[in-house]
Amino acid sequence: MTTLPALILLAALAGTTPSSQQQATEAVMIAQEAAQGNVGAELLYGLAWLDGRYGLRPDPAKAAHWLRRAARGGQPYAALRLGKLYAEGKGVNEDPATAVYWWRQAARAGTPEAEYLMGKARLEGTGVAKNPTRAVHWLTSAAHHGNDDARYLLGKMYYQGYAVAQDKELGIDWLTRAAEHGHTGALNFLRGVNAAVKLTTMVHSQGADELKARAKAGDPHAQYELGLRYESGAYDVLKDDAQALYWLGKAAENGNRQAMQTLVHVYANGELGQKADPAKAAQWRERAKGQ
Repeated sequence: MTTLPALILLAALAGTTPSSQQQATEAVMIAQEAAQGNVGAELLYGLAWLDGRYGLRPDPAKAAHWLRRAARGGQPYAALRLGKLYAEGKGVNEDPATAVYWWRQAARAGTPEAEYLMGKARLEGTGVAKNPTRAVHWLTSAAHHGNDDARYLLGKMYYQGYAVAQDKELGIDWLTRAAEHGHTGALNFLRGVNAAVKLTTMVHSQGADELKARAKAGDPHAQYELGLRYESGAYDVLKDDAQALYWLGKAAENGNRQAMQTLVHVYANGELGQKADPAKAAQWRERAKGQ
């Protein structure tokens, strides 16, 4: 007996060329098995409607219908794809909370992409309460299971100390794992890190005269380094609190975040000949956060 889904599929495939008859036959078999409750067939049939396979015209609503049936039957990939439909409002009403519900089912079954999406949702508070601790849990699981998007995001978080204790070495490790598989974001981030390392190394290796020339020309990295040298009296520079404060201020005004953070300590603790000034310390703290 030919089931209703199979009849619908036959109608949709009417007029197919002989070369596509084999695919059409296979599609009809999948439709029949899906209608009988075969979870794997429900998934395949849902994907066929979603992606326009077997000559079908894409229909997200029909795709959601069959993916939902498969997801309810415990098929994790169906749950992942159904969650994406709810996140995008494709074939169903947009519903971030329902998207998270289905991603959670898939994530609990060990689906790496679903684990990543759960981590991202927890980090951003989209469709679920914001919870950085749970975000790190899901992202770490996804990263260990080979998801490069999770490795990239987790690497950035550790490198920058966002929602986790800062650990640049661990951050670089995760970023490198993602970059090894061609992840564009990780590659670009690591290029930026390497450029910063080269710049810092170059500044530290400069003599006092060259460093002063760069600082006077407006280089914030050189201004910051020169300020630190005046503070400590190191690297061929005599200790001078006034000059240290001047150049740290110049560097901070020119956008150097490390200089801003240094000024927070200077004004909070009354260093470099200054009286403690909590208001100035707070001002630089806010500017550093926004930088």
